[in-house]
Amino acid sequence: MSYRPAREAFSLFALAAWALISVLPVNDAFALYPEKTIRIVVPFAPGGGTDVIARTLAQEMAKDLGATIIIENKPGAGTIIGTQTVATSEPDGYTLLMGTFANAVNPSLNARLPYDPHKDFAAVALIARSFNIVVVNPASPIKSIADLIAAAESDPNKISYGTYGTGTSAHLAGELFKNLAKVNLTTVPYKGAAPAITDLLGGQIQVMFTTVASAASLIAAGQLRALAVSSGDRSPAFPELPTVAEAGVPGYAAESWYGLYAPAKTPAETIDRLNKSAAKAVQSEVFKRLGVNEGLVMVASEPAELDRYVRGEEERWRKVIHDANIKVE
Repeated sequence: MSYRPAREAFSLFALAAWALISVLPVNDAFALYPEKTIRIVVPFAPGGGTDVIARTLAQEMAKDLGATIIIENKPGAGTIIGTQTVATSEPDGYTLLMGTFANAVNPSLNARLPYDPHKDFAAVALIARSFNIVVVNPASPIKSIADLIAAAESDPNKISYGTYGTGTSAHLAGELFKNLAKVNLTTVPYKGAAPAITDLLGGQIQVMFTTVASAASLIAAGQLRALAVSSGDRSPAFPELPTVAEAGVPGYAAESWYGLYAPAKTPAETIDRLNKSAAKAVQSEVFKRLGVNEGLVMVASEPAELDRYVRGEEERWRKVIHDANIKVE
């Protein structure tokens, strides 16, 4: 019995298949991504600054990727619940994390995280950096950072500052100020920025290191007095305000940030596609307007830059947290 016709038929089929494959682009194996809905996990409740930034990013990236991107809010445990969700998801590019300042400080605040902050994630892009504003009641005699330091030195128990949670940017920005200015400020915790600002307006506390989003409209209306910005450089959004370092505390810089992550082992080609899409998104007009409202400095860096930046932030805040003996209750 002869198998020659069968072999010849198979050879012709193989040649035809190879001819078809050879004319397709090299990257066609990845051209189908994304084939389904992408979700970005935001480890905060809806409506906050991180949620707004994530939704804007999703909107712009969806246009570029030709995909549906949804936001899934999973607040709780100081962002740990939402972060763990992504750490244990399939590394296929369809579940992403909007990382924040909390990712850099949680390793120092929590001895036993349910995930490894580096081994369980793949960096996608550092989207933007932000800053806080040092604000006081406009009726306060404190009109500058020098005045704030002098007031704290004259009565170590007189000046209190409001925070909205242990380990938040508002909290650690204040602790860094205390450390570098060598003064004492009494920490008063609140459940959010709004109640803290209410007490600042009412005179129950004297100062806050709060976010741009929570304070900008009140500053513009004359209901809060801004003393300085917490960033290392002056902000184009508030060019008249000095940095805290310029105003009398050398070396001071406290930034918030927003970065996109995927689970570890996500294919490099998928990471690259997401990175390019994020970079395009932050150049959009809607993101530029958001940058002014939220006090953002757009970055959209390569994945390696996000990793390098966050490792540096971890190291810096580890010392502040240790020196202030800050613990999660």
